[in-house]
Amino acid sequence: MSGVLLAGGAVAALIASTLSGAALTAEPTSTVPDEKIQVGINTVNGSGCPAGTAAVAVSPDNTAFTVTYSDYLAAAGVGTQPTDFRKNCQLNLDVRVPHGFTYAIASVDYRGYAYLEEGATATQKAHYYFQGSAENTSSSHRIAGPYDNNWQTTDRAEIGELVWAPCGVVRNFNVNTELRVDGGQSADKTTSFIAMDSTDGAVNTVYRIAWKKCES
Repeated sequence: MSGVLLAGGAVAALIASTLSGAALTAEPTSTVPDEKIQVGINTVNGSGCPAGTAAVAVSPDNTAFTVTYSDYLAAAGVGTQPTDFRKNCQLNLDVRVPHGFTYAIASVDYRGYAYLEEGATATQKAHYYFQGSAENTSSSHRIAGPYDNNWQTTDRAEIGELVWAPCGVVRNFNVNTELRVDGGQSADKTTSFIAMDSTDGAVNTVYRIAWKKCES
């Protein structure tokens, strides 16, 4: 899946990562640029996001973008395959911001549903980095059974911890997510699963954006 989508549609989430080599300096601002950000998926790979099951859209207010999944589920136990306990998705995003601005990802929200038997556990992980940067940011969230409900996790950076993309430089943003299930001692009798999915059949990951104006 490739191409750039202009603003319009859903809203979703993400966390601040790090970038080096800024060409220009930037000062924080509460101003959202009038010109819309453009976000596209350059590549999408992984067992959790087969071809055609991930899409991206930008919010109308230009403060967030959403990645939507439709087939992202990990399971362990009766009726599952040995590889089903872990699913992942690697996204390479082409993020283009209006001239004179740079951005940082302030937070990311993940939502889904999980059914975990007694003794089973599920883990949702995320790894964020910009192209050309040696540094990265990771997170991990765990759910313990028994559990039968919707779930939501949030990766959030404090204002002072935000790391900004360099001004005047286009760098692709990479997000590698993972779902994992450990069926525990009941795995030979029951099935446990976690889906990055909402009750209406689509999973939305919301990436909220902070802005800065670039100065020469």
